[in-house]
Amino acid sequence: MAEPHPPAPALLVIAAFSRHHEALEWAAQRLATEYGPIALTGSAFSFHQTKYYEATMGADLQKQLFAFEQLISHDQLPAIKLRTNDLENELAAAARFSEPRPLNLDPGLLTLGKFLLATTKDQAHRIYLEKGIYAEVTLRFEAGEYVPWPWTYADYREPAVRADLKGFRDYLKHALATRVG
Repeated sequence: MAEPHPPAPALLVIAAFSRHHEALEWAAQRLATEYGPIALTGSAFSFHQTKYYEATMGADLQKQLFAFEQLISHDQLPAIKLRTNDLENELAAAARFSEPRPLNLDPGLLTLGKFLLATTKDQAHRIYLEKGIYAEVTLRFEAGEYVPWPWTYADYREPAVRADLKGFRDYLKHALATRVG
């Protein structure tokens, strides 16, 4: 019989998107205050794959991924999702922007074998964690690259996004190899 053991720590990755560059800068600063230094920043890209967010966020959205220096345990993901929701609400309440939702923050965990996202929405392919938070394996690492599933969001299917995540994986692999304890 196999003995259970905790998984290796994961790399916290938070996707931020907005139509306002200032909101993305605010997000990077606040997230670094909450979760420590940002180790890697993905290339900003046009988030045009869906119109789902236009009613509350406007058009011409830009999205960027941030990977944090400090590796974390998997069980932290629900609390991080709840906190990023609070940060979104904080910026909206400041009324610095005309949209009711000027910023969206989507936290996830990157491991050597997968990239998963936290969400508040249940679907057949999502696992309930706690406190209204679910997890979805969005990409799997196979044959040297992150590969989408049928349910993977269109923006995470983009080659440039998957290349950024592969670079983040290289950082994680090095961090795990040099970790003490």
